[in-house]
Amino acid sequence: MTTPTLIVTRPRQQCAAWLAKLSALGVPAVALPLIEILPARDPAPVVAAWAALGAAHLAVFVSPNAVEQFFAHAAGRPWPTGTLAACVGPGSAQSLAEHGVPDALIVQPAVGAASLDSEHLWEQLAPRRDWQGARVLLLRGDGGREWLADRLAAAGATVEPVTVYHRSRPAFDAQAQALLAAAQAEPARYAWLFSSAEAVGHLDGVPLSRQRAIATHPRIAEAAEAAGFAPVVLARPAPEAVTQALKRL
Repeated sequence: MTTPTLIVTRPRQQCAAWLAKLSALGVPAVALPLIEILPARDPAPVVAAWAALGAAHLAVFVSPNAVEQFFAHAAGRPWPTGTLAACVGPGSAQSLAEHGVPDALIVQPAVGAASLDSEHLWEQLAPRRDWQGARVLLLRGDGGREWLADRLAAAGATVEPVTVYHRSRPAFDAQAQALLAAAQAEPARYAWLFSSAEAVGHLDGVPLSRQRAIATHPRIAEAAEAAGFAPVVLARPAPEAVTQALKRL
């Protein structure tokens, strides 16, 4: 059986790396970004967060986009030695390392965690220190990681959300429209990769049926199933895991 072409719906900033890794694994893939990432409308809070970073005990990055947009304002400043950097996915961790954050300061869900989410990140953060009185920067787009912010606050930390980027609905160009038409016409030739429930929502109004999908979290899978995708299988947000999930489809 011919391997279906995987439609990667991640933001444009991550698609190229994903396509390259999937190609190396022998997976045919194309990009259809379903979320556009835009810089913060007001960069002043991001600049202020950099100024306060040395006094913070933890900075939580909600995604690789948060890492990239935050470090765009680094102005050559190194990561402070007393500040932990937390994230939920390997893509964010890799980006943090590439920007010079020492591995010892990066906190993420344990290898082999059942899911890469706030709950499993908190399992690693909770025992790291007494969070009473700690200062935490929550670096994100338009919301996100509220559950984790609530846990930190309940443990006594002061959590400061900082909007470092904005998300928006994509405008489908002619190439994207052609890909959507091909998927509609021959659903057996394609499978979708979703890493965001919001991305699934941005397909509302697009007549898609008999479409298969891979989701990187149970909540995303629920959104895909509610949108009519079937079957939907789960995979960790790593190219190797997605490749195995594609075989299961």
